[in-house]
Amino acid sequence: MSLTHSAALTAGETLLAVRGLHAGYGGSEVLHGIDLEVGAGEVVALLGRNGMGKTTLVRTICGLHPARSGEVVFRGERVEAGAPHRIARRGVGLVPEGRQIFANLTVEEHLSAFERPRAAAPARPGAGDDGPTRSTAADRIGRVFELFPRLHERRRNMGNQLSGGEQQMLAIGRALVTEPRLLILDEATEGLAPLVRHEIWRCLAALRAAGQAILVIDKYVQRLIQLADRHVILEKGRVAWSGSSAELDADPSIWQRHLGV
Repeated sequence: MSLTHSAALTAGETLLAVRGLHAGYGGSEVLHGIDLEVGAGEVVALLGRNGMGKTTLVRTICGLHPARSGEVVFRGERVEAGAPHRIARRGVGLVPEGRQIFANLTVEEHLSAFERPRAAAPARPGAGDDGPTRSTAADRIGRVFELFPRLHERRRNMGNQLSGGEQQMLAIGRALVTEPRLLILDEATEGLAPLVRHEIWRCLAALRAAGQAILVIDKYVQRLIQLADRHVILEKGRVAWSGSSAELDADPSIWQRHLGV
């Protein structure tokens, strides 16, 4: 069973474009003209020390925080003023920091509640998974259990009966059942035990191999270098550096200057 559906966009075509984005809280500006792109099938890592604007950027992309100026263009449509549920239906799946698992829902109930797929585009030749052959709810949930067998074992357990790692797996699965074109993970492995982190990295590598576009925040730079195509480092709400995994791997001074590692 395939982990993801084939994307209608051609690999390399721009999926998300953030242009000159400003955002803040009250009288304080947090993002100062951010530019960022993610292509179809591409994995981009968003790096930076704590408090540099990473989560604010993700929340603004997802419509959870208002932009003051600039553009967020997703699949050719400006969405920076859109409602979060409409942006999600267009194909953005968020795994939020803190997981936000419901204590009184089982694993199966979480997945069933969120399994509605993204909105279909008008039928057109070569539309891929936007065409008539869309997956069923059982297919979507089955793919999550294939990716995370532990969730299948725990499928009747309540959210508050899961370990932190299992909750993170469920948060990822909850986003995946919407069939996102872009999966966004805020602190993908924060606070998890090494073995669980390894399982999350395995999952993300499998999704990448299946063509899933991903924007990921995490502090484990060496693992991100293995996973991501490109990296964007934020410093005080601005893009301080961007480049490929090869470039970041070849210059440890970039880590020391901007990441403190």
